[in-house]
Order: sequence, then C-alpha cells, then structure tokens
Amino acid sequence: MKDYGHRGVLLAATLSALAGYVDAVGFLTLGGFFVSFMSGNSTRFGVGLATGQWTQALTAIGLIGLFVCGVVLGASCARRFGEGRRAAVLTLEATLLLIGASLCTAGLNGPGMVAVVLAMGVENAVFQKNGDVGVGLTYMTGTLVRIGQRIATALHGGARWDWVPFLLLWLGLACGGAVGAVMFLRFGVLALWAAFLVVSGLALLVAAAEARAADS
Repeated sequence: MKDYGHRGVLLAATLSALAGYVDAVGFLTLGGFFVSFMSGNSTRFGVGLATGQWTQALTAIGLIGLFVCGVVLGASCARRFGEGRRAAVLTLEATLLLIGASLCTAGLNGPGMVAVVLAMGVENAVFQKNGDVGVGLTYMTGTLVRIGQRIATALHGGARWDWVPFLLLWLGLACGGAVGAVMFLRFGVLALWAAFLVVSGLALLVAAAEARAADS
C-alpha cells in the first residue's frame, strides 16, 4: 500500500467503502447472498451441498462464477488500456453499475444483480499490477492478516504505521456496508444509483489526474 501514495490509499479506501455499500444492498436484495464477498458465498455453496439445499448451492456458485467473469473483464480492460490507466477500469465498473441500477429500478432485480456482481469483480482490477491484484478491494481477510503482520513488525522495531492504510481499507468496507444497509432500508434497490454516481465521479477525477500527468 505504501507504494501507492496518499491519493492511491484514499482511492483504495473509497472503493472498499463502495464495495461494502454495494455488498450490503446486494445482500439484502438477494436474501443473504453476497455480490462482492465471495468467501461468504463459497461457504453457502458448501453448506448447500452438504444439506441438500440445491437452490442455495446453485445461487452461490452462480454468483461466484459471475464474479470471476467480472474479474476477467476488469483484468482484460486493464491490460487493454494499460494498468496505470485506472480510469478505464472505473468507467467499465460505472457502466455495469448503471446497467444494474437501471434494471433493478425497472423491477428486474435478477438481471440487475448480474451486472452488479460483474461490476464488483471488475473493481478488483483498478490497482492491477503485472497482471495480478495490487490491492484487494472487495475482500478483507487478507487485509486483516496484513494489519496483524504490520502491527507485529512495528512491535519488533519495524515501521510504526504501515498497518494504518490496511486499517483504512477495512474501515472503508465496514462503514460502507453500514451506509449501504441504511440506504437500502430507506430506498430499496434505488440505493444502487448512489454507487453508480460515486464510481462515475471517481472515474472522472482519475481521468483528469491521468491527463494532467500525461501532459506534464
């Protein structure tokens, strides 16, 4: 994380909050399934298989497959436009969220959630580096491990504050989830429009920053 600078850390924390927000909306829309937290869906898939709840298992594995497809789309976009061109990936994510929000607003929650899951997969390519994930944005288990590791390093004489950026990622996801739940309880699936607006705004800001960097 320290390689991305303050703006990079802020962008990552904002996108983690966005992932938590969208995941909360999706979780409540789908009745307990996740649109970005695939570890939870993997557990539900296993439990569904073990207990003979085939609908649960099929739903979970379907969401996992869609998420992987989204990752492929995002990674391909990053390769096509250059891994330093984060605006391209953000634009793709915003487009998918627009499709998802539009379909859900029209009462087509199933197809809408398909687009939303794809968008969450795409998001993980924003910080793609050498074809791999630079920063995990939609899942936090690895981030929590890194927090613990960096704290241990600090306790043994290493860098004192390297754990803070990872804490910001986790706080972003958790707080985003809380806001998403509140928004869903008030606006239902219409809460997805706020996610679209946020990602669109980020895409424009990042595109402007990239243009300035190219001109300098």
